[in-house]
Amino acid sequence: MGVLFAILMVGMVTSAQSSPSDRGPRQTEAAPADSVKESAPADLLALPKGKSTVIGGTIAAVDPIADRLTLKVFGGKQMKILFDERTLVYRDGAKSSLRDLHTNDHASVETMLDGDTVFARSIHMLSHSPEGECHGQILSYDPGSGVMTVSESLSPESIRLVVPAGTPIVRQGQNASTSGPAASSDLRKGTLITASFASDTKGQGIAHRIAILASPGDELTFTGSVTFLDLRANQFAVADAQNNQSYKIVFDPASIPAARDLHEGTNVKVTAEFDGSRYVAHAITMQ
Repeated sequence: MGVLFAILMVGMVTSAQSSPSDRGPRQTEAAPADSVKESAPADLLALPKGKSTVIGGTIAAVDPIADRLTLKVFGGKQMKILFDERTLVYRDGAKSSLRDLHTNDHASVETMLDGDTVFARSIHMLSHSPEGECHGQILSYDPGSGVMTVSESLSPESIRLVVPAGTPIVRQGQNASTSGPAASSDLRKGTLITASFASDTKGQGIAHRIAILASPGDELTFTGSVTFLDLRANQFAVADAQNNQSYKIVFDPASIPAARDLHEGTNVKVTAEFDGSRYVAHAITMQ
């Protein structure tokens, strides 16, 4: 499964009305170094369905000519993020301008993937360090130091969070029905999590709530339509109707004869085990 990771700002994410994959017309003259283009074309298309993600950090550099900023991510390294006329800008919740982007500003940047690049739907500059929420897969956890390293999909760099003693750890989604309270011992390598955190004065992310989405060995159920099928590789993707997320699932055709009847567009119910790196189908039912 493609591991999803995101940092979701509390109470300040604003939906935009345009798509990063369909760039609008560009101005023909380059903007001055202290100016950034702001006028939005009237024919921009709506954003595609799906989750946006928010990256929190400090603006390290702004390039108004290349329409790009560099964000020093809390707990990680630097990330290049593109923007254009459709990007909305706010300062402490009030509408602002792309010209107001400055280095050393704390910011939460609402992003979407545009091919292999990261595009800013909105930029929220804050007078204080923002709180955030990250979605990812645990690479390691040291119960002695409380340091947890998490992978993420928008940057090749991993994120380090400190998990203080007593941090609430809960189960979420299909895991919510799992018996027994979650604990720090459940923060195993390969576990998918959501972690709410705040940044300390040194820029280190401090977790104050962790939700476990899936642990290695968990059995999950997906219901939706097949959006991708590769019979040679024995894998397919299901767009789950409950959360609009797509999941890649592998199967053994010898043990699941029903897989022979799969084709794109088929509605299915799939029971699969998460093994820490992928979902392995145990049963497939056509609907």
